[in-house]
Amino acid sequence: MTGAPIVEVAGLHKSYGALEVIKGVSLSVDQGEVVCIIGPSGSGKSTFLRCLNWLEVPERGLIRIDCAPAFRELTDGVPHLQPPQRIAQIRAKIGMVFQAFNLFPHMTALENVMEAPRHVLRLSKAEARARADALLRQVGLVDRADHYPEELSGGQQQRVAIARALAMEPKAMLFDEVTSALDPELVGEVLAVMRDLAARGMTMLIVTHEMNFARQVGDRVVFMDQGVIAEEGPPAQIFTDPILPRTRAFLKEILER
Repeated sequence: MTGAPIVEVAGLHKSYGALEVIKGVSLSVDQGEVVCIIGPSGSGKSTFLRCLNWLEVPERGLIRIDCAPAFRELTDGVPHLQPPQRIAQIRAKIGMVFQAFNLFPHMTALENVMEAPRHVLRLSKAEARARADALLRQVGLVDRADHYPEELSGGQQQRVAIARALAMEPKAMLFDEVTSALDPELVGEVLAVMRDLAARGMTMLIVTHEMNFARQVGDRVVFMDQGVIAEEGPPAQIFTDPILPRTRAFLKEILER
């Protein structure tokens, strides 16, 4: 970690009608840091992650990506939405991988990874193919480049989805419970790719129920509950000696399943 923040969030609020899901969350993530977000279902983890690349629009709060205001910026102390082109540029800096693989079914693995660099970054076909080949090799799927999603296992599809997000050369990666839809025997191959990304210094925010992964790979663990960050700290502290009874109760329930 360099100490330079890649993602900064201050006072984030998000509601759906009368239901307030995110209640003033603030968080800073340094370059190269791996932050694992844990907590019970309905605690706001996924909504928080989706706000970071504007898939959900928060009512209040400021976000900075790579040291620059993102999506909204202050003018004379008043927040204003940035132009659509600027929002698209910012979103390109934040890769996101979801529970659902969301691959284009009519495209091969290689074509799925090439698509955004070709049409968003305007790379030539040769440049996009070279980048896609390298990324499929990185996630262990270069031999499946010409296969369609229906010909791939769930774990392989998720690895293609990771390669597709990496193809935009993001400053940070967001992972939203990316193993929860996989059969247990396929979870390990996806986590292995994420471990490799951490070792390469990728900045990552990971919503996960994989507690061993969070303990081993995370630089910091954030426990969310009822729309707030209830507790955060190094994995050794959170998993061995959490401060709050609520954190202890959650971990006891999860680890005893």
